[in-house]
Amino acid sequence: MSIVLNVENVKKSYKKRVALDSTSFSVSKGEIFGLIGPNGAGKTTLLKLITGLAKADDGSITIGDFDIKKSFTKAIEQVGAIVEEPKFYEKLSGFANLNFFASLYKKPISKEQIENIVKIVGLENRINDKVKTYSLGMKQRLGIAQAMLNSPSLLILDEPTNGLDPYGIAEMRSLLQSISKKQQIAIIISSHILAEVEKICDTIAIINNGKIVEMRKINDFTTLKNEQERISIKVDYPNYAAKIIKETENIQVNVVANNVILRTNEQNIPRIVKLLISKNISIFETKVERKTLEEIFIDTVGTTKSEIK
Repeated sequence: MSIVLNVENVKKSYKKRVALDSTSFSVSKGEIFGLIGPNGAGKTTLLKLITGLAKADDGSITIGDFDIKKSFTKAIEQVGAIVEEPKFYEKLSGFANLNFFASLYKKPISKEQIENIVKIVGLENRINDKVKTYSLGMKQRLGIAQAMLNSPSLLILDEPTNGLDPYGIAEMRSLLQSISKKQQIAIIISSHILAEVEKICDTIAIINNGKIVEMRKINDFTTLKNEQERISIKVDYPNYAAKIIKETENIQVNVVANNVILRTNEQNIPRIVKLLISKNISIFETKVERKTLEEIFIDTVGTTKSEIK
């Protein structure tokens, strides 16, 4: 996959306060990149640098083939962004809003292009209604349509599911995944809703105190730091089963209801199951309980509060 955004060794300070410290990452075409971190970790500063709202002290940011310092106009032409809740002229229709914003671009944007974008975001049935009648989810879709008017190769979305109900969140997730894969647009999402980031993103970066402390493909986060798996085995005699495992395997075991919970490598499960069966213990369920992104986030960031504002 071709790289759309490349951030290399970017640094940013405000007086004596370091906001970003040697930050590097890249986002490829068709990839959804999630940026998560505690309040004040440096997420907003990073987005400001990418969109040209602030200048880095050191390092480089390249969008497509253009360095944002050397060729700002050509670089930023490839970017569409929504920061916080999108704003529109409430008394105008969705289409009238898009048509107005389209008129602000130097490059002409045709009615057909706008209509195609409206179909992509799924607003064709309501696009001629006044925006004041739109739900928050519809306004978010209209905001994405606005951000796509210039046919960007990179979309930057700050908290795109903030304030949406569960149905709206699911719709937004489906929309963004469709845009990234079908339109081959790179998307950066900044969010604090970890469960949603886990479902939608291809790659996740955890940022804290101005540094990216972990960055992995979402499928690799379950093996973060190579920790042993948490194994849960449901049995008929949990206390007896725990005693046998402790004595035979020398593994720390906890009992929760009818489950014995142990930390071990997944390949040890067949041997432990065979051991329990040999002791006439019935096994009803065995499962590997991998860490959630929230647990990994807390382990990685800890309870240290960021000093960045």
